[in-house]
Order: sequence, then C-alpha cells, then structure tokens
Amino acid sequence: MSSIARIALNRPLRRLFDYRIPEGLDLVPGQRVQIPFGRQQATGIVVETGVNPPAGITIKPVTSAIEPWPALPDETFQLLNWASNYYQHPLGECLFTALPASLRKGRAAEEKPEQWWTAVGTGEELPNNAHKQRALLAWLTDRENGASDRDITQAGYTRAQLRALHDKKLIEPHSRAISYSATTDADIDSRVPALSAAQVEAARELAPPGDGFSASLLYGITGSGKTELYLHYLKTNLEADQQALVLVPEINLTPQTVARFRHYFGDRIVVWHSALNDGERLSTWLKIRHGEPVVLIGTRSAVLLPFTGLKTIIVDEEHDSSYKQGEGFRYSGRDVAVYRAHLNGCPVILGSATPSLESYYNAKQQKYRLVRLEERAGNAQPPEICLLDIRSRPLEGGFSKPALEAIRKTLENGQQALVFVNRRGFAPVMMCFDCGHMVECPRCDTRLTYHRRDRAMRCHHCDYQTAATDHCPECHSEAFKPVGEGTERSEDILATTFPETPIVRVDRDSTQRKGSIQGILNTVNTGKPCVLVGTQMLAKGHDFPGVTLVVVVNADGGLFSVDFRAPEQLIQTLLQVSGRAGRGRVPGKVLVQTCHSDHPLLRTLCNGRYLDMADQLLAEREAGQFPPFRAMAIFRAEADSMEQGLTLLDSIKPLTQARGIDVWGPLPALIARRANRHRSQLVLNADNRKRLNFLLKGICEQLDQRKLPGNLKWMIDVDPQETG
Repeated sequence: MSSIARIALNRPLRRLFDYRIPEGLDLVPGQRVQIPFGRQQATGIVVETGVNPPAGITIKPVTSAIEPWPALPDETFQLLNWASNYYQHPLGECLFTALPASLRKGRAAEEKPEQWWTAVGTGEELPNNAHKQRALLAWLTDRENGASDRDITQAGYTRAQLRALHDKKLIEPHSRAISYSATTDADIDSRVPALSAAQVEAARELAPPGDGFSASLLYGITGSGKTELYLHYLKTNLEADQQALVLVPEINLTPQTVARFRHYFGDRIVVWHSALNDGERLSTWLKIRHGEPVVLIGTRSAVLLPFTGLKTIIVDEEHDSSYKQGEGFRYSGRDVAVYRAHLNGCPVILGSATPSLESYYNAKQQKYRLVRLEERAGNAQPPEICLLDIRSRPLEGGFSKPALEAIRKTLENGQQALVFVNRRGFAPVMMCFDCGHMVECPRCDTRLTYHRRDRAMRCHHCDYQTAATDHCPECHSEAFKPVGEGTERSEDILATTFPETPIVRVDRDSTQRKGSIQGILNTVNTGKPCVLVGTQMLAKGHDFPGVTLVVVVNADGGLFSVDFRAPEQLIQTLLQVSGRAGRGRVPGKVLVQTCHSDHPLLRTLCNGRYLDMADQLLAEREAGQFPPFRAMAIFRAEADSMEQGLTLLDSIKPLTQARGIDVWGPLPALIARRANRHRSQLVLNADNRKRLNFLLKGICEQLDQRKLPGNLKWMIDVDPQETG
C-alpha cells in the first residue's frame, strides 16, 4: 500500500489534507510539493508521512516534489509547529510565513541570473538630442566590468534607455549570479571592538554559544554602547562557519546599525525586511537555508527563517511593540526568538535601555540572566531630566516660553535640539469654535487629523482622506480652527521662531520615499545646529552626537489611559527619546512639558532609573493581576454590526468557564468601528498558561466547525500588546 502524506496549505484553515505519495517519490516533513486541490494545482508543505487515512476515501496522489530537500529544516519546522499551537493560528499559514513570496507561489528555489551590461560602442551615431542615452553609455564605458540592471536603475537611468542602446548594438548583455553587497576585505575591520571597563564586565556575564541555551536580559542605559557589546560578542564567539541572527524593530530607520555591523563582518551581513524586492528576499533566504555563515539583521519575521547553523540570537530594543505582529499570524518576534534559542541550544541576548515588564519579571524570577550596563560609553553622562509644568502658562503651538528659550540657547551654542511630538500631521482635530463641530471619520469612531501640507483631512486608522476646508461643514462659520499639536504644526512654529535654522521633521509622512531617512540622518550628522521634530521614529536607536537638548511637547497621554500597558509604554518612550540627548561630549538636558508634574511616575522619571519605575509598575500589575503575573488572550470579532460580533462572543463565553480563568466582556473595542467594521472583544485572564492554551484550542476548534456569515470574522490574540 502507498504511503500517505499529510500536507498543509497556505490557507486560513485549521486542518491538513491527505495525499498519496507515488512510488519512487520520497518525502519528508518541511518539503514543498505540488498537489491537486480542487480544479487547480496548489503548493503545499509536507507535515507528516506514514499517515493512516480514514477508510473508504479516495486519496489523490501528490503531483511532484518541488525540490528534493525540505524548504523548512527540522528545527524551523518544530518552531513553527510550536508557534501554531501557542498562538492558535492555522499551521499552514504559519509554515508559509517562513517562505519568501516567490516560493509560496511554487516557484523554484533558485536565483535567476542577473543581467549585466557592458559598453561596446562609442555612441558617435547617437542623435544630438539623445542626452540620456549618451550619459548612460558614458557611465557604462567608465565601468570596465559593466553594471547590473539594479545598479543602472539606482543610478537614475531607465530600462527604455537601456533597450535603446541595446537596439543600436552599443551595449551587450551578460548573465551573472546576483550579488547585493560589495564590501571587500579592505573594508572589514579584523579587530575586536574595544570596550570600556563597564562593557568588559557586562561581556563577561554573557554566556558563550558553547554553553548551550541561555537567555540574558542586557539592561543598558541609552548611550551605554549595547551595539558595541553585540559586535564584540559576535566577533569573539561566532566562528567562521556559523550563523547569527540580530533582530531590530525597524531596520529602515537604523541604517547606522547595519553600517557598523558591515564594518566588522563585511559580506557576512545580510538584511531581511519588508522593503526588499522578491529577488533580494529569495537570495537572502537561500543563503540562510543553505547554511552560509551569514549574520542576518532583520525585523520580526526574520526569526522564522530556515537557519541551519544558528549559534546566537540577539534581540535589540526587545521592549519594542513592533515585535508583535498585529494581524493574521499574531506572534511575538521576541518570544519566538527565546523559544528558538531553546530549541537550537544557543544563547539569546535581549537588549534594551527600557526592558519590557515581561522580560524584567523573567529576570527577577531568574529565568533570564540580568546583565547591567549602567554607564554611558566614553565620558558621556546621562541627561538631566526636568519636568516643566505648563499649567496656566501661555503656549505657542504647544511650546511654552521656557522650552523655546532653551532651544534658542542650544542653537546659539552651536548644538542641536530634538523635539518629540507623538502625533503626525498638523493637528489631531479641526473644531468649529461657533457650533462645536469636529470632523469625524465616516468609517471609524475617531476624528480626522488635519494635514496642512496636503490640505487634507486623514484618518490614521483606515486611511480615509478628504479635502480640508476653511469653513465649518455644519454652520459654515470661519471660526474653524485646528486644535492640538502634530509634527507639522511644531515644525511650522519652530521654522517661524528660528528662521535661520534647518528644521528637520521625522515621521511616517516625511520618510515614505526610499532613502529619505538616510538623507535626514546625513543632515543631522553634519553636526551643524538644527532642530529635529518627530514621532517615536526618533526614539528608535539613533545616535545623534550633536543633540544636547530634548523637548517633549506633551507627556501626559499615557498617564490616564484605559490600557494597563500605557504607563509602561509612556515611560519607555520618554526615556528612549531622552536618551538621544548628551551622547557626545556636551551634557544633555531633557525638558518634559506636562500638566501633571506631581504625578509619582513622572517624578520617578526624573531620576532616570528605569528599573525603579519597572519595580513600581510591576507592583501595580501584581495588585491588578495583569500580565506578566497572569496569562492573557483576547477573542476579537469584526462584523457589519456590533450586535453580530457581541452575539458570537456571547455564544463562546460559556466555553471559557474554567477554574483560574477570569473573563471580561464581551464589550465593544476602544475604537468600536474601524473601516466600517464593528469590533468587539472577549478578554481571558488566566492563572495557568498551559490551561489557557488548552482551553483556547478547544474553543478555536468549535468555532471552525460553525458556519458563520461571510461578513462575520473572528480572530484570537495571545499575549496581546493592545487591549483596546
């Protein structure tokens, strides 16, 4: 009798499909196959072989194996199986997340040769007005080895110009293996990065890869040189044939980090993030799968890739919420990294100046080793943090006079200032001061943000947009004014106040174009006086030696939120952005504008000792029995009406009744309507994580068996970062 394979598809289905393995075909778990599925051919991944199928069922044969080796090796396959069970997500979608887009579609796991071009003519026959073609031919003539399609388009030339020169037989094509990096041995620093005495002490406490699995929480204050410590650790411990993974929250915002790693590791450094094209992603994936000794720097999905020689994992800024996937397969890159290190028997280092309360609690419970690095690199000192009470103070665009005067003095001293405004756009609200009307999103339960640069009103939740007007849409009054501060408004106020000084805005709107963040960093790194204005993007690992002053326009947003995580996130953000000040030779200062200068959390902030605040917040979490003291999961429903979602969640509430589990809701979400979809949720809080996961699995299986209306969707979020 033929053997049977159980196969997963890239579908939101919590079931697998049985197929007969033809004679002469050997299959193993993790291997990609082509199978008949309905009237089409589909790409699947083998989960199990030697299966006993139910009797009396005709089983179709596997069409073919796409490659003779498993795309997902054993350790990666085990990891994704665990993640599927832990996060209660269909196995097929979890497995396919570890593949680049081209392999998900069933294409061959091989790179197409890249087209290269060399000049073979002088161009004398080109017409006089063919300026671009002449320029491209001259550019290629200067390159003895030619240039690739990618090099040519990056230099500003077009494929149409290439074709024109090729048609005239002035250039010739050649095929070469794709290469995306160009460092030479001369570019690589063979030395081990020099460390300060404090860094040396911290390095001694980090377990080497040869000791097997270990989890270390590296608490290093901002500016203490955590990156140098990572480099020293890898340079000292990573052998020439081994792989390492360095996770970062947003790689496009930290080109400095990639450049520093390339300085020491050259072409061993490869990157993984959403901005790569299909060819680049496949090239990187193949290097990892075939065991090339790469050091991969990537965002959260890099933790799922099929490493075969992984010996070290580093998670930088481990507290960052970007590590939690917000839709679909809702995994935490940080937590999966810890489990992967456990599976792989290698060390994982979690680094942060403001560790998450979950990681800090694990360190206090001695599950993680706590390594402290509490001195800034060089002679730099931590910045002085001062609360600036703005009650009863006149404000100009959100700025108090003392804040503007502090910026003025900083610029006069030839230094740079940073202004933190955690809202993009010009103003979060447009309000009529005659009738009180405020413009709301027609698709969401939220107000539109005014973007003056584009004369637009935008929803930051569903991307709805409409033109801005000067008159109230309700009463047509001219008393229709922006209320509140965004980055655009702060930029305008500063440009008016300091007309001779460059004002550099850093937010999602100003960094959309490719290379824009690098251009901004180049401007700042000249060291000339300027003012940076931006959102949380400015708090993510940048090194600005010239910044000596940080002004936080409004620090009160997270003090009274309904989300139990808000105080932690507020303090983390404030300390991270404060850490941009005083990283050079000049001491830094931070002015935090607030209407609640007597709030105990903000007063503790002035000491700059994060772990003291973390202890305070942990005590509050324990009193309220919130994570990390209990495990949490949220069932969410989306429907065309609120009644549909609440009815579904009400129907599963009896299934959640179990010892040690508290159930809250069902209730409408904090933003109850988003993109014309009504959102509700049911929160489960449990004493025992294993019992909770067992309960969740049973509920998910029952929900899968129900025939729900097409407009009613449900999802589950285990260890949620957002409870609203």
